[in-house]
Amino acid sequence: MADFFEQLGDILFLDIETASLTEKFEDLGERLQEEWVKKEKLIKNTDHGKIEPGSLYFDRAGIHAEFGQVVCVGVGYFQWKKKDKKLIFRSKVFSDPDERELLVDFSSLLEKKKWILCAHNGKEFDFPYLSRRMLIQGVPLPEPLQIAGKRPWEIRHLDTMELWKFGDYKYYTRLELLASVFGIPSSKEDLDGSEVNATFHLEKNLEKIKKYCLRDVEVTARVYLAMNPQIDEMNLEVVQLDDLKKEHKK
Repeated sequence: MADFFEQLGDILFLDIETASLTEKFEDLGERLQEEWVKKEKLIKNTDHGKIEPGSLYFDRAGIHAEFGQVVCVGVGYFQWKKKDKKLIFRSKVFSDPDERELLVDFSSLLEKKKWILCAHNGKEFDFPYLSRRMLIQGVPLPEPLQIAGKRPWEIRHLDTMELWKFGDYKYYTRLELLASVFGIPSSKEDLDGSEVNATFHLEKNLEKIKKYCLRDVEVTARVYLAMNPQIDEMNLEVVQLDDLKKEHKK
């Protein structure tokens, strides 16, 4: 149990929300427009039949790092208060109109401590997406995202979806489904992932996206605990920090 608590405090749970680079396909640069049309032709199971070039851009571009952007990064970590026997989950969301500034701020947090990163489907989406956008924006990759040349056991990445697969590599499970089976409150109160692009570009409501992102981080953390039943989370307290970076300033 002591080892579990020691590692738990080193895990940084995270979730990212992304949107298309531009609101309209026509606002993309000419070269990116050409590349998107080629990408569009490869998208399977669209059920659209013959489609007009660029017609899938608004709904699909945000999930591709070459045509999308990170609009916020939610993070959280646990602190165990041994005296009070209380597990505190502290969280924060990074956001900035300038994506590069957002990524620089997030990167500085990753350099403060030897974090283990954890996200749902993080190995296939969050971690590579962040890495690609950092390189595109000219932000040096922080150590936890530097995986080139490392042996598998040297990469400090956890993925709740991978943990739930138990080796069944064709098994995909939504975070919401895991929350449902474990009795964890939903993060989809007033927003769903499919609505983020419209909320960002059309509603201009970044605050709504940030709240949704933080809820996803908390759900991911609770799912991780649920898959480690030796821990009793009845005394879990959630705290949102104004500046999580100061908590780990050396």
